[in-house]
Amino acid sequence: MDPKQRNYLLLALCVLLVIGSWVLFMPPDTKITQALDIRGGLSVILKAVPSAGQSANSITSADMDKAQLIINNRVNKLGASETSVQREGSDSLLVQIPGIKNATEALKIINTTGKLEFVDMSTLPSATVDAINTWEGSGAARSSAPSIPETVTYTPVLGGEVIKTANAGQSSGGTSAGQITVNLTMNSKGQQAWANYTRTHVNKQVAIVLDRVVQSAPVIQEPILTGDTQISGNFTVDEANYLATVLQTGSLPVKLEPVDTREVGATLGQDSLRQGVVAALIGMLIVAIYLIVFYRGMGVISVLGLGIFASLFLGLLAGLSQFGVFALSLPGVAGVVLTIGLAADSSILINERFREEIGFGKTVRSAAASGTRHAIITSADADIVTFVSALALFAIAVGPVKGFALTLMLGIACDLVMMLLFSRPLIMLLGETLIAKSPALWGIPPEAIAARATTGKKGGASHA
Repeated sequence: MDPKQRNYLLLALCVLLVIGSWVLFMPPDTKITQALDIRGGLSVILKAVPSAGQSANSITSADMDKAQLIINNRVNKLGASETSVQREGSDSLLVQIPGIKNATEALKIINTTGKLEFVDMSTLPSATVDAINTWEGSGAARSSAPSIPETVTYTPVLGGEVIKTANAGQSSGGTSAGQITVNLTMNSKGQQAWANYTRTHVNKQVAIVLDRVVQSAPVIQEPILTGDTQISGNFTVDEANYLATVLQTGSLPVKLEPVDTREVGATLGQDSLRQGVVAALIGMLIVAIYLIVFYRGMGVISVLGLGIFASLFLGLLAGLSQFGVFALSLPGVAGVVLTIGLAADSSILINERFREEIGFGKTVRSAAASGTRHAIITSADADIVTFVSALALFAIAVGPVKGFALTLMLGIACDLVMMLLFSRPLIMLLGETLIAKSPALWGIPPEAIAARATTGKKGGASHA
C-alpha cells in the first residue's frame, strides 16, 4: 500500500471513529454517567474503630471485607443507582450514594452496627425492665425507646445471625390488625433454639434489642415452632423498613464511625458542571480563534483536530460509563479542560515543526511527512511523561481525584489518536496539492519559502 492510500485509509478510520463516538455520547447528559458531586447525594468515609478493650490491630482485613459487603448490601437496598462502596486504606470505607433524597436516614442505615439480640427480660435489672414497660405502654415514638446501659451484662437467647429474611408488613388479625410490623424467618439453628425457648417461656416477655436499643418487648403468647416471628410496636413504615434492612443484611463485624460526611445538593452540582462546560467551551473558542488567526489554513486543520479530539474523548467517556467503570466528577471536568490544552499544544507543535522543515529547504511534501513525524514523536514523549504521572496519581489517590487522573490519561490517549489518524494524514495529503500551490494561505511565512529558494539555489551552484 502506497503512502497516499494509507493516509486515505487512516482518515476513513478516523471518520468511522468519530461517527461511532457521536452515537455513543449523544445526548451526553444521559449517556455520560455523572458522579456524586455533580448529581448530588451523600459521600461518607467510615472508619473502623476497635471496641472497648480491643487494640487497633484487632481489626483484620477479613473484618473489613465483610463490613464492605454488608454496607454494600444495605446501600443497594436504598434504591439509589450508581452507588459505590470502596476500601480506603486498611481500616476505612468510602461510601457514595448519588441522588439520595434522605441523606440522614441513609447514613443511619449504613452506619448502624446491626447487632440484633433476643433478651430474656428476667435477666435485666428491674429499673431497665420498668423503663421498657413504661415506654411500651405509653405508645411513645421510637426515638425515645429505652436502651440497655453499657454497664448491664446479659446473655441473649438468640442473635441476629439466625435471621434468614426480614421485611416490613402489617399485622392481619386481632386488636392490632393493620399495625406496622417487621416479619422475620429464621434458619434451622434459630428455629430449634427459638422453639425450645418459647415452649418454656409462654406468657413471659422477651426484649428484641438492636445495638442495645429496645425495639419491642412482646409477650410470648404461644410456642413459636417454625421460627416465623413478628416484631410489633409503634413502628412507622420508614422505621419498619429501616429495621428490616439492617436485620436482613446482618450485623457489622466492626464498629464504623463517620469521619468525613459530605452532602451535595443536586442544584449545586449541576451549577458547577454548567460552569465547567462553559469554561471548556470558552477555552476551545479562544484557542480556535488564535489558531486560525496565526496559522490560517493550518489553523483550520488544527481546529478540526480539536473537534475530532473532543468527539473521541466524549465517545470514550460514554462507552466507559455504559460499562459502569466511569462517572464524570468535577475534578474530571478539570481534567477534560486540561487535556484540551494538551491537544492544542500538539497541533501547535505540528504546525511549527512543519514551518521549520520548510525553512530548512525541504519541499512542502517532504516537510509535511518529516515535520509531522518529528512533531508527533516529540509530543508523544511529553504525553507519556504526563500519562505516567497521571497513572501514579490514579494509583495512590482516593475519591474524586481519581476522576481527574483518569480523564487526563484518557485525554492523552485521544490526543495521540487524533494526531495519528487525522492531523498527519491530512497534512501529508494537502502538502502534495493545495499547500504547495498557495503556501501563504496555509500560514507558511514568506521567509520560510525564501529560505527554501535560497537553499535550492546554493545547492544548484555547488552542484554545478
